[in-house]
Amino acid sequence: MRTTIGRRLTGLLTGAFLTAGTLFATAAPAQAYDPDPSVSTYYRDTDTCPCSGGTLTDPFDGTYFAHDAGGTAVKMELNDAGWFIGKVEFHPNDEKLWVYDTKNDGDTFYVAVGYSSGGSYHDLGTFSAPGTSETVDLTVKDFDIPDGAYVDITVYDGEGRADLIAAARGTGGAVA
Repeated sequence: MRTTIGRRLTGLLTGAFLTAGTLFATAAPAQAYDPDPSVSTYYRDTDTCPCSGGTLTDPFDGTYFAHDAGGTAVKMELNDAGWFIGKVEFHPNDEKLWVYDTKNDGDTFYVAVGYSSGGSYHDLGTFSAPGTSETVDLTVKDFDIPDGAYVDITVYDGEGRADLIAAARGTGGAVA
């Protein structure tokens, strides 16, 4: 009797492990965009702000840049096959990065930020929106970047800064 129960228990456990393995093997990871999304990048000299409207308008919340003497703001809009999938904004006033994911498609993008000041480069990290079921996922990062520093913003399709999509870097990029 014990051997029959033992065999049944072993069979049940083996079946459960095989079923679990099959489920894990068939779970699809988030797919990278292929081809990469198109990116429209807009810069604003914040000496002339507050500013909004025009190219800063989008279907989610628009973009508003506050006055910041000597600053340059940047907005990067990501589009894929006619879908507005996200945007990245750098606001020199208070040195804030805004990352929006606006399409619940099981994919996200990653934004690396750093700046040059005092003869050295400072990597601030890589950020993405949280990936919830909300219509718009948003991450806001508040940095302490010295005034006049050149801010690099680089958008990647893959984790670990893989698969470059677009960048606003160096003197052609943002200025804190």
